[in-house]
Amino acid sequence: MPYDYDVIVIGGGAAGLTSAGIATNLGAKTLMVEKDRLGGDCTWTGCVPSKALLKSADVAHTIRTADSYGIHVHEAEIDFARVMERVRNLRQEIYEDADAPEIFEEMDIEVRFGEASFADPHTLLIDDRYVSGRFIIVCTGSRPFVPPIPGLDEVSYLTSHSLFELIEQPDRLAIIGGGPIGTEMAQAFQRLGTRVTMVEMHDRIMPNDDPELATMLQATLESEGVRLRLGAQVSGVVQENGSLRLMLKGEEESVEASSLLLATGRRPNTEGLGLESAGVEYTEQGLAVDSSCRTNVSHIFGVGDVTGRYHFTHMSEHMAKVALTNALLKVPSSIDADHVPWVTYTDPELAHVGAREEDLDEAGTSYKTYRFPYSRVDRAITDGATTGLIKVHARPLNGKILGASVLGARAGELISQYALAMRNGVTLRSFSDTIFPYPSYGQAARRAADQWYAQKQSPLFTRFLKKVFGYRGPVIEPEPGRIV
Repeated sequence: MPYDYDVIVIGGGAAGLTSAGIATNLGAKTLMVEKDRLGGDCTWTGCVPSKALLKSADVAHTIRTADSYGIHVHEAEIDFARVMERVRNLRQEIYEDADAPEIFEEMDIEVRFGEASFADPHTLLIDDRYVSGRFIIVCTGSRPFVPPIPGLDEVSYLTSHSLFELIEQPDRLAIIGGGPIGTEMAQAFQRLGTRVTMVEMHDRIMPNDDPELATMLQATLESEGVRLRLGAQVSGVVQENGSLRLMLKGEEESVEASSLLLATGRRPNTEGLGLESAGVEYTEQGLAVDSSCRTNVSHIFGVGDVTGRYHFTHMSEHMAKVALTNALLKVPSSIDADHVPWVTYTDPELAHVGAREEDLDEAGTSYKTYRFPYSRVDRAITDGATTGLIKVHARPLNGKILGASVLGARAGELISQYALAMRNGVTLRSFSDTIFPYPSYGQAARRAADQWYAQKQSPLFTRFLKKVFGYRGPVIEPEPGRIV
C-alpha cells in the first residue's frame, strides 16, 4: 500500500527533531507535525532557560562571595527584568540556530503546524487534512503536573511553562517539590535575592539521588538561606490580602509567599492523539513501549517524555536513535537502560549513572563503594569549590563499575566519563592506569579509581616482595576508608 510519507513524526521537541533528522538522513520521506513551535520544553521551558537563569544566579553569588578570593566589590544589584530578558533572548538565539523550521526544511523534512490525531493505524488527521505514513513516531512530550491541592485552582501559580515569562521578581517564593526542577530554581531565585521556601513530602530533597550526596547539597542550600520544609505535605492553598498561604498537613505553622511554583513532576501528552483509533495502548504514565521504543502496533513508536520512562533531553535523543534504527534499518536496537546519566545543575552539581546502592543491595549484588572527596582535588581547592564527593560502586575483584554518583563542581562532565566507561566495559583498573591532565576536575575521576588499587593492596604480597628483593620499607596494612 502506498503511503504519503515513509515517516511521520508527531511533535517537534527534542525527541521529534532528532527523530525527523535521523529519518531524513536514512533516506525516508519525512513529515514533522508540531502544534505550537519547534524546540519543545528543552528550548522554551526547560533545559535552556533554566540553565541561563542559573548562570545569572551564579554570577550574583560569585560577586557576593568575591571577598573570599581577595576581590573587593560592591554588593550585586539585581536587575531582574534584564536577567529574564537575557534568559528569553538566549532561548530565542538557540531556537534560531538549531530549531527553526527552515533548518529542517533545508534537510527535505516537511514541517507542518497543526494538531494531529490518528484516524486509523496509518492515517493522521492534521487539522482538516488526512495524511498517511508507513511509520509513525509519537513524540508529543509532557507537561507540568498540577496536583489536586484544595484551593489551588483559585489562586495564581507558576509552573516551568510560565516561570520564565516573569518580569517582576517575587519577594517570597514558595516551591512545592524538592526534585531537580524545584531544587535548581530554589537556589537560583535565592541567589538572585528572593526569599525561597521549598516544601518536599520526602524527608530529604532529591529523593532519586544518593542520600548522602543529596543531604550535602541540602546543607548547601540551607547555608545560602533556602528554607526547607521536609516531610511536609501541602493540604491547601489560600490567597489572603495579596499573599499566598500554604497549609501543611498535620502542622499548625503555614508557609507564606507572594508567588508559588509547582515543581511536582510531569505528565505525558497523550490527550487528543486519537490513540484508540490506532489501537495503541497507553496509561496515565504514558505511551506503552518496549525496549525498542515500539508500541503494541508494530509500525508506531513512542519516543521521549510521552512514554513516561525518562524526562531527559539526552534520553529523548537516544530513544529516537533506537526507534529509527529499528523502524528503518531493521537492525535490532534497544534502550540502554543500564547507563542512563542524569545531572541536577545546582552549585555544586549532583549527578548519577548506573545502579544506586539501594538497587545493588536489593539485588544482592556483591560490590564495594570507592570514595574520593573534592577536598582532595587540587583543582577544586584552587577554585574554592571543595564541597563534593565522588562515590563509585564496583566489583572489588575486577573493578567493573556498576554505578557512580558525584556531587561537586563539573559533576556533569565527570559522570559522562563514568557513563562512557560503563558502556564500554572500562574498569577502575583501566581508569586508574589512564593519564589525566593535572590539575583538572577530570583527574578526580581517576583519583577515585585509584582507591580500588589502594584497597586491593595485599600485605602478604608486600612481605613476599620484601623477602625476595630485600626491600626495607614498611608493610602497609589496608585501612577501610583510607584515601590515597
